[in-house]
Amino acid sequence: MGCPKQLLALGHKPVIRHCLDNIIAAGIQQIVVVLGAESNGTAAALQGLSVTIVVNEKTGSEMAESVRIGLRALESPSSGVLICLGDHPLASAETMRTVVLAHRESPADIIIPAYNGRRGHPSLFPSAHLDEIFSGGTLRNIIDKHSRRVRMIEVPDEGVILDMDTREDYENMMKRAGFRGAQ
Repeated sequence: MGCPKQLLALGHKPVIRHCLDNIIAAGIQQIVVVLGAESNGTAAALQGLSVTIVVNEKTGSEMAESVRIGLRALESPSSGVLICLGDHPLASAETMRTVVLAHRESPADIIIPAYNGRRGHPSLFPSAHLDEIFSGGTLRNIIDKHSRRVRMIEVPDEGVILDMDTREDYENMMKRAGFRGAQ
């Protein structure tokens, strides 16, 4: 997109703040934010939030590397980890609470929210499955390997499937969030 998409304004705050505000509002207790080596001011946008910030120094690495770094930074063990993406700012706190509740009901399952049958984000992985990422796998590998343990839950939240990879995606996000024109 020609600039760090997490720093694009969505209304009066950057995209990354929308993401984290929703995660915090969902009641997630331990939040680790993995930034890229060239985070270009993203850490400054997180000032005042009770989050742990770590950096993936491997420019151009797969998302799995960022997940590994984030997992290593967790302060205390948990039964599962909610993997949230920094370009899904409209995934609601309510959806995240729904995903966490589904995990409590089925702690061995990988929980993936869906909107109109389309898989979205954030997904919750049981800690036991995430250990596999340290042997070189990806989240997709884990999902494929444990396909019988994948539980899709339909949510009324289009935000789970809306991400920002292009300028058009960003403009669409602005409209969906009720803001006019790119900031």
